[in-house]
Amino acid sequence: MTTSSPGSGLDYNKLNFGVFLPIANGGWIISEAEPRPDGSYALNREAAVLADELGFDFIMSMAKWRGYGGTTNHWGVSLESMTMMAGLAEATSRVKVYATVHTLLFHPAVAAKMFATLDQMSGGRVGMNVVSGSYAGEFRQMGMWPEHLDHDARYDLAKEWMQVVKRLWSEERVTHSGTYFRLEDCESNPKPVQRPRPPIICAGASEKGMGFTIDEGDACFIGGRDLEELARISRRAKEMAEERGKTIKTYSMFGVLPADTEEEARERVKKYEDGADLEAIKGLLRSYGLEPDGRENSMQARARNVFMNEMLIGDAESIVKQIKIIMETTGLDGMMLTFADYVGDLRYFGEKVLPQLRGGK
Repeated sequence: MTTSSPGSGLDYNKLNFGVFLPIANGGWIISEAEPRPDGSYALNREAAVLADELGFDFIMSMAKWRGYGGTTNHWGVSLESMTMMAGLAEATSRVKVYATVHTLLFHPAVAAKMFATLDQMSGGRVGMNVVSGSYAGEFRQMGMWPEHLDHDARYDLAKEWMQVVKRLWSEERVTHSGTYFRLEDCESNPKPVQRPRPPIICAGASEKGMGFTIDEGDACFIGGRDLEELARISRRAKEMAEERGKTIKTYSMFGVLPADTEEEARERVKKYEDGADLEAIKGLLRSYGLEPDGRENSMQARARNVFMNEMLIGDAESIVKQIKIIMETTGLDGMMLTFADYVGDLRYFGEKVLPQLRGGK
C-alpha cells in the first residue's frame, strides 16, 4: 500500500531510509550523557543487523582519522570504514552497504580493487561514499594534506580519481597520464558484481562539489539551516543535473530521539544538553576552521549545538509527521538517520515509525 499525504504525491515506499552507523565513539551527540555509543565493532554489527531486519534501505559509515578532544575524546576512537563494512557485508543480507573512501589517502587502483572485493562479499550490495578532502588536521598528522591544492583543486583531483576507478572497474587494462595520477597498463580484477558499477554518493555542498557528484555519482548528501534552504539546495542539485542531461538523488542527515511522551522527550533533550562537552564542541568548530565573525554554513551552525544533526524528537506519530513535512517540503529522495541509542532508538524507529511511513500496520 502506498502511504502519501493528501496531495503530496509521494510514495514513501520509494524513498530511502538509511542508518549512519556509530563508527566513532560518542556518535552524533557531543555530550557526557548516557547512552554514548562506544564506536565498537560489536555495537556497529548489532545496529547493522537490526537495520537489515527492520527494513532500512542502507547502512553507511564515515571515515574518521582524528577526534575533537574534550572530556569525552569525542570521535577520538574510530574504526576504519572499508574494513568494518566488509564484516557487516557478511553479517547482513539485504541492505545496501556504503563504505567511505578518501581520495587523498587511497590510490584509485587500490580503492577500485577494495570495492570490487566488497561488492563480491556483499553479493552486489556495496556503495561508495567519496570524500574529496575532509578536515586538514586529520591529514596533516599523516603528512597527507596537499597544501598546494585549494578546495576546487581537490575536487579536480577527486574527479580524475573517480574516472580512473570507473575505468578500472570496466576495462581490462588502463593506461592513464593525468594531472594527479599515472597508470601504466594497469590491471584490476575481479570487476564489481554490480553493472555497470556500484552506486556512488558524495556530500559536496558547494557548486563545485555538487557538480562533481552529478558528473561522477548518483546521489548527493546535502544540508541546510532550515527546510527552505534544504529545499533550495535540493532543487539546485536537480536543476544542475538536468542541465547536464542527468538525474541526481538528494539525501540529508537527521538524528532521532524518540520518546513515548512529550515530557520524556524534553527530559532526554535536557539530559544531553546538560552534559554538553564544550571542549569537544570547540574542537569540532576548530576543525572547520571557523572564524569568529565568519559566515557559517549549515553544518558549522549545527556544530555549535550538542546535537550534530537536526533532530526528530517525540513519539512515533510525531516523528512520522515531522518526516512527512520534511520530505514534502524539500523534495529529498531519502534520509540518513543517526540515533542516540543505536539499539533501543533504532528498534523504536524501525518498529513504530518506518511501518507507518510505508503503509504497514
